[in-house]
Amino acid sequence: MIELEQIKYELADARAQLAELRAALGYDTLADRLKDISAESEKDGFWDDHEAAQKLLKERKAVDDKVKGYDSLASEIDDIEILIGLAEEENDESLVPEVQGAYDKWRSDIDGLRIRTLLDGEYDLNGCYVEINAGAGGTDAQDWAEMLLRMYIRWTERRGYKTKMLDLQDDTVAGIKSARFSVEGEYAYGYLKNEQGVHRIVRISPFDSSARRHTSFASVAVTPEIDDDINIEINPDDIRVDTFRSSGAGGQHVNKTDSAIRITHLPTNIVVTCQNERSQHQNKEVAMKALKSKLYELARQEQKESLDELKGDYGQIAWGSQIRSYVFHPYSLVKDHRTNAENGNVQAVMDGDLDTFINEKLKARD
Repeated sequence: MIELEQIKYELADARAQLAELRAALGYDTLADRLKDISAESEKDGFWDDHEAAQKLLKERKAVDDKVKGYDSLASEIDDIEILIGLAEEENDESLVPEVQGAYDKWRSDIDGLRIRTLLDGEYDLNGCYVEINAGAGGTDAQDWAEMLLRMYIRWTERRGYKTKMLDLQDDTVAGIKSARFSVEGEYAYGYLKNEQGVHRIVRISPFDSSARRHTSFASVAVTPEIDDDINIEINPDDIRVDTFRSSGAGGQHVNKTDSAIRITHLPTNIVVTCQNERSQHQNKEVAMKALKSKLYELARQEQKESLDELKGDYGQIAWGSQIRSYVFHPYSLVKDHRTNAENGNVQAVMDGDLDTFINEKLKARD
């Protein structure tokens, strides 16, 4: 059974990879920390300070995820070796596909845990807000913005994340002018944070009667959902709250009243809107939470006076500022200009196959 001999040979290297990962994780330190947190959470009065308790439990979740992830990998390798021994002892070639499948899964699992070790930012574990805006390119750019929205929604579905549309500005001809939605799930911000920037499409325009090739642009901004224990004070005099008639979903009541909210933070000119909740009060609450998230992210930048620092690796949403190009014509290719990661299957990427680009950028750690 040549296939089993090859897997047995590769398992020696797999053990070495596991040892390297254990060191990279600081597994022993994490295991000790997990015990300390568990002991702390069992003390009387643990919930007296609710915010501190929530913060500690969040840390426990992140530590436990890595410890259990490593333990599972170690257990899987042991199971594969037992299965190989059984196949050899009984000379049963029918077990070879099962062994191969288990080994392929192990390789996928260890790659996944390696990536999660890179998600060590302060808010990487949190959910996030994603904002998409059409840039240069007219109707084509607005159509492109809608395509990007679909792409990210498809990616979140693959991850099992929950999304909620907060604001959607349709164009009268085609596509969208802008969209903003929340993503709920562990490490949503950590995975999506590097997607912020300008995205460029090259294709035969469906809006050009001469069927010429067009280049269009749209921008993506990603901000973390901040914890309730982070105190972001907003002076009421620094904001302007406008109401307008909602054009989004939400039922007849929403569409007949000025329930949509637009909040402008005057010192930074940050604007957030929400129109998809059923009441003005709910829209304002969601919009204020999003504003606090943007202000917190802005405060983390060294150049606080520059709003561009908040919005990622782009200035104008046009030529020369793109982080990634999606070429539909004259050939099929998606290329990330920061890492040189590529995928020749454009349709797969548009259907949410973004992990290669996300993971390569995380590995770059620039």
